[in-house]
Amino acid sequence: MQPQSLAGESDRAAADALRAADIAGRIPVWSSQPGATIIRPSRTFLDLGLRSLWPYRELLFYLTWRDIKVRYKQTVVGVVWVLLQPVLTMLIFVIIFSKLAHLKAPGHIPYPLFVFAGLLPWQLFASGMAGVTASVVGNTSLITKVYFPRLIIPIAAVLSGLVDFAMSLIVLVILMVHYRYVPGLEALAIPFFILVAIATALAAGLWLAMLNVRYRDVQYTIPFLTQAWLLLTPVAYSTSIVPVRYRALMGINPMTSVVDGFRWAFVGGPAPWSHSFAASLAMVGLILTSGIVFFRRTEKTFADLI
Repeated sequence: MQPQSLAGESDRAAADALRAADIAGRIPVWSSQPGATIIRPSRTFLDLGLRSLWPYRELLFYLTWRDIKVRYKQTVVGVVWVLLQPVLTMLIFVIIFSKLAHLKAPGHIPYPLFVFAGLLPWQLFASGMAGVTASVVGNTSLITKVYFPRLIIPIAAVLSGLVDFAMSLIVLVILMVHYRYVPGLEALAIPFFILVAIATALAAGLWLAMLNVRYRDVQYTIPFLTQAWLLLTPVAYSTSIVPVRYRALMGINPMTSVVDGFRWAFVGGPAPWSHSFAASLAMVGLILTSGIVFFRRTEKTFADLI
């Protein structure tokens, strides 16, 4: 079975789930004719409409599971590549930045462990942003045939990356055992930093997805954007080497605080700088909120453009 047919089966399963749902009881309707459903736009500009997503939670599960199946079915290395990619990236960073540029991790943290702990949240963000960008165009068959909150599609795309993240987390645990590192109470903050990474990927991806619907060449800029963003994020280097007066400016990049926080929660080292962390949270909130608002404002035109 080809990946396309797998996606088709999952699309049909998602459509069946929608048909079986009691749509009339889940969205506000106003009609003078029996059996007719009229869907009206929100009356306030900042209405995110997040409550309308809950009735479609089963559809969210179907779409997330479909993305996972299509990703791993009929692949040569499959799960092995998910583990090899961060490991090979770590080795390249160790050779270039540690051996050649003589960069060191803060304190007594081994540099390979320092880099790998920063790579995990970064790859969760990068894969999520790329998936969200292509998600609307990649689900044309669903968007053009049946009504449901379109926001479910990008959310499913970013959630499917958690499987890769969980498998790569095993490698980090092995490295920590090898270097005899035991996380402290700071590890309780790990779910929070994962949530911020997902929110950042969704926030950036929503804007790119809306642009990709109208301008298809946007998807070709994602590799360059990801590489440039990686260099601006302290994955291979420590934030401590950046002058203090520039650290608040680095907070404009939300992934700076995510990488620093995730690394601090797992292997210790300096905690995320409070000013940059506050700026990062504010930036994520602003981009995500505005992205959801304009996504819901423009979703009615997706079927015509794709």
